[in-house]
Amino acid sequence: QVQLVESGGRLVQAGDSLRLSCAASGRAVSSTNMGWFRQTPGKEREFVAYITGNTGITSYRDSVKGRFTISRDNAKNTLYLQMNSLKTDDTGVYSCAAGRTAYLIPRSPTHYNYWGQGTQVTVSS
Repeated sequence: QVQLVESGGRLVQAGDSLRLSCAASGRAVSSTNMGWFRQTPGKEREFVAYITGNTGITSYRDSVKGRFTISRDNAKNTLYLQMNSLKTDDTGVYSCAAGRTAYLIPRSPTHYNYWGQGTQVTVSS
């Protein structure tokens, strides 16, 4: 059984940095497409970043490019999202996800089969 547990979300001020973690069990992050998504009340879940299994290709939504970095620690089987220069628009519940199928461009929530419970990130002005 695959389990994903996020941590690291909290209240921060605009301009601050934060690192989210996603501890995985039941599946190796090194060989699995992994993604970060976020959601705010009344809005659909939106793609933030992904890293592909085996090849390690990364991709980001335009609004976070240059500020966020997705990475993984294969030894710890953990996914990370380093967020710098946070903005109020970055506020939301951040969830990590893992996919069974090796899609080349896994930007959609439908490309993922397993989800964590989410961690709240609040950026105040």
